[in-house]
Amino acid sequence: PAGAAAAPLPEEDCMKLNPSFVGIALSSLLAIDLWASKRLGVCAGEGSAWGSARPLMKVIEVSGHGIPWLLGTFYGLCQSDSSAAREVLLNLLFALLLDLVMVAVVKGLVRRPRPTHNKMDMFVTISVDKYSFPSGHATRAALICRFVLRHLVLAVPLRVLVVLWALIVSISRVMLGRHNMTDVLFGLLLGYALYGVVEHCWLSPASAPTLFALW
Repeated sequence: PAGAAAAPLPEEDCMKLNPSFVGIALSSLLAIDLWASKRLGVCAGEGSAWGSARPLMKVIEVSGHGIPWLLGTFYGLCQSDSSAAREVLLNLLFALLLDLVMVAVVKGLVRRPRPTHNKMDMFVTISVDKYSFPSGHATRAALICRFVLRHLVLAVPLRVLVVLWALIVSISRVMLGRHNMTDVLFGLLLGYALYGVVEHCWLSPASAPTLFALW
């Protein structure tokens, strides 16, 4: 009837019509993240602004991939004849496996899709690699960077190169269109934190004698 009072809106509709400040802020940050990531994806395809640099970016991509690091670490562990080197390499192997598990878990929980401008031509992917958050390359780069700087004796120029490598690998993820900026930033933070877990759970002949007996 014309004179009847309007029915109240359902609670969920009221929430949509009156979004919270936090909701607005998060939506705005997400929009900025997507916009900036797309603008920075200058190597996302051959026809992109820096498309000619795409092959180089893909080489950098492989340098931060988990499989080369796992195989190289395992090979070094098998070939090493120094107990100190074996201890470091065994913990690096543990760190790399922990990184793979944690990134897979977070990706499976968040399930953020890859950027729409990404070409799915990545080097050796698994099921969760269809998701974007967080960047496993960035996580691994930060973790390896902290590990190497802490446990290898390197000259200052080499230490600088290790840090630059971690930064370049992380930046290349956005340039290739593989990830959004927040994926990479969270990945770096996660990798930095995971190193603390590795140090806390450090494997040594005293703490894990059976494991070291295998080598």
